Amino acid sequence: MKALILAAGRGTRIHSIHGDHPKCLIRFNDSAATILDHQIESLFSAGFTDIGIVVGYEKNQIIQHVLTRYRGSRRHFSFIENPAFAKTNNIYSFWLARTWLNGESFICLNADVVFDPRILFPAVKSGAPITMIVDPEWRDETMKVVISENRVIQMSKRIPQSEFSGTYIGITCFGADVHEELFAKIDNLVRTDKENEFFNVAVQQLADEGVHVGFTSTGDLPWAEIDDPGDLAFARLYIFPRLTSRPVAA
Repeated sequence: MKALILAAGRGTRIHSIHGDHPKCLIRFNDSAATILDHQIESLFSAGFTDIGIVVGYEKNQIIQHVLTRYRGSRRHFSFIENPAFAKTNNIYSFWLARTWLNGESFICLNADVVFDPRILFPAVKSGAPITMIVDPEWRDETMKVVISENRVIQMSKRIPQSEFSGTYIGITCFGADVHEELFAKIDNLVRTDKENEFFNVAVQQLADEGVHVGFTSTGDLPWAEIDDPGDLAFARLYIFPRLTSRPVAA
């Protein structure tokens, strides 16, 4: 199984914190480790050795950071460029990775999520064609899901608290058997000028057509999406200290 990290965006809502650095290179408190390092180390701990990173904004900073910090593990990384990062959403980065994914099963992570690596294991072992990782608790300004008969039937940021079943944390597993259907949907959306959507639009289309979109829960394990200065302050106070993964230089 491959791992795909979507790291092309500018992160405009948190620009006052990271300036001209990509959001994924924000550091943990006083540590030298970044959000991206945490994700890479968590993926390594879950057995992933083939990691693709879609880059765009300040791409060279990300590439050089990874190749320097993981100089002994360079063979494990591939970089996919999104030259249209400033005018597209993550569906376009997702679409650009299709050749590298090569029809294999994979896990996809938004580059702004930090998490206890133990969250990954149930999702990786799931037998569903698509598995979304969700938190049973409500989190503001984050995509929510509605679950019925043990499958995700709806996903949207507009789902009200009275109807939601969980909060999507920005990590999804895809089986090889759904690859063709998934990228047919993605391709159609991109080619019909929907490149400003989230790739979850395609996942919703598949769910509507009866594809089983499963889920696993974070339980009480910590995670955070770092989207704005408030998210970062919350993560530094409550999440970073609880994470069991401690990124180290290779």
